[in-house]
Amino acid sequence: MRVLGIETSCDETGVAVYDPACGLVAEVLYSQVEIHERFGGVVPELASRDHAARLAPMVKELLEGAGIGLGDLDAIAYTAGPGLIGALMVGGSLAASLGFALGVPVLPVHHMEAHLLAAMLEPNPPEFPFVALLVSGGHTQLVCVRGHGDYAMLGSTLDDAAGEAFDKVARLLGLPYPGGPALAALADSGDPEAFALPRPLFNKGLDLSFSGLKTAVRLLLEKHRAAENGSGPPAALRANVAASFQAAVVDTLANKCRLALASADLQRLVIAGGVGANRALRARLKADGQRHGFVVYYPRPGLCTDNGAMIAYAGWRRYGEATGGIPQVIARPRWPLDQLLPVPAGA
Repeated sequence: MRVLGIETSCDETGVAVYDPACGLVAEVLYSQVEIHERFGGVVPELASRDHAARLAPMVKELLEGAGIGLGDLDAIAYTAGPGLIGALMVGGSLAASLGFALGVPVLPVHHMEAHLLAAMLEPNPPEFPFVALLVSGGHTQLVCVRGHGDYAMLGSTLDDAAGEAFDKVARLLGLPYPGGPALAALADSGDPEAFALPRPLFNKGLDLSFSGLKTAVRLLLEKHRAAENGSGPPAALRANVAASFQAAVVDTLANKCRLALASADLQRLVIAGGVGANRALRARLKADGQRHGFVVYYPRPGLCTDNGAMIAYAGWRRYGEATGGIPQVIARPRWPLDQLLPVPAGA
């Protein structure tokens, strides 16, 4: 079986083919960073237009490069949500058109389910059950994963997602878009103990909050700007602020992961989403796992960001839910993960 996966939820256009007999067959990914960087963030209309221009040629490039014909595909999977409505419609429309033309099932995929299953594409995938930390620009959630589609929400952010906080603080520091990777790079040259920034809700349940931390950074920078008579922060100060902010986020996420594992009585932790590629977070969780006796699993960095491979894999897992008739385009900007139904055992 060969499943074509299409990802267009935000500002990455991703296509891939997954075959359960041999794994990931081929993948192509395009990032729209250059389009959005001059605006300091993703412009939804521009994202949709670029997906529309690039998606079909990318599918052709992928299949030709892998020596696969359209007739060799057994299903088409696409991101149905959550995400930007226009961007989702582009991927869904092409998926439905291909599925109708080829007479194969079209599988709407939940973007966050695909993220938490991305670790299954690695050579040593985790066994069920496990706790997953979904941490990205739009989401920060702790989930107890008992099986494919069998999810229980343990905690989530009450305001900003961790990746969103990274991007906002990066803008406060005058860093280029995308802010998260730029801030992490700047933090490498700073002192993480330079400033005592808050760790909101630390040791208080499994929900998270990053808005107060972002505000603390803003007030800190305003204080130093006033002391410097309105001039921008010097390079050393910016690096120390970045390192202290990153340390606060990492401390908070690591603390919540330990609490979630204890709450679920599990020793397997999966980290998924764009922030999962952060080196400081990985190093901290590795050390915590060795100290507290749990194992941490990650997708490779290229599978932490949005990509077609995770959509193809999640679509294959949902193949049994395929229905006949003319494919319908589903696009859900908001779609709670715990609304999904479990995949039957053996499916």
